Amino acid sequence: MTDTGKSPGAFRTIGEVAAELGLPQHVLRFWETRFPQVQPLKRGGNRRYYRPADVVLLRDIHRMLYDEGYTIKGVQKLLGDGLKPAPAPAPAAAPAIASIDLSAIRAIRDRLAAGLLAVAA
Repeated sequence: MTDTGKSPGAFRTIGEVAAELGLPQHVLRFWETRFPQVQPLKRGGNRRYYRPADVVLLRDIHRMLYDEGYTIKGVQKLLGDGLKPAPAPAPAAAPAIASIDLSAIRAIRDRLAAGLLAVAA
């Protein structure tokens, strides 16, 4: 069960999907015009019902646009090619504090401070 109380295979309304993604509903309607892969079922009164596969696709689109910095055209190309970008690699670990030569950093700081004083004078 998800936090909406529905089973994972249940269809979702546009309001539920928008809330899950943290987006306004009109953004999802706009994405339907830009990404032909997103095709929710439409019932009476044009109510949209998203299949679980649609929700996964919308999560991927959201991630690519908002987290990975792709443009709509870029995401369209990736989806048109049937590709998904690999998740971003984890940032490199910072060097251990013990391996940093603090005396060299202090010397650089002192030279910079002296240079600033010379420029200000």
